[in-house]
Amino acid sequence: MDVKEPQQMNAIFADAFNAGDLDRIMALYEPGAVLAPAPGQRAAGAPAIREAIGALLALRGRMASKNNYCMQAGDIALLQGEWRLSFVGPDGEEVTETARSAEVVRRQPDGTWRYLIDHPAGDDTPR
Repeated sequence: MDVKEPQQMNAIFADAFNAGDLDRIMALYEPGAVLAPAPGQRAAGAPAIREAIGALLALRGRMASKNNYCMQAGDIALLQGEWRLSFVGPDGEEVTETARSAEVVRRQPDGTWRYLIDHPAGDDTPR
């Protein structure tokens, strides 16, 4: 699904994640995008982002995500969202992580939006 409005990014990412669709998730990122897959980590460019997202998908979890805030200036938008990820940990117990995200997205020449910077734990660490 093409992202026509920046506020749609979080929900569309969660839908693709829940479908286990790595290619659909990757289509949400610009080729030179940067992702912070965990506090203190940086994945720059499509190959590194694909690896980081692939590891996340390997958890076979369920994600819910919503946009709380969007500030747009022309073809750039700053987003702040909230997400929840539930999965079964290595000990067989259910694990739930939540955080607030910060993302910068850019409108593409075709009018769709893609991540330029994706920081899933943008204003706090997963808790």
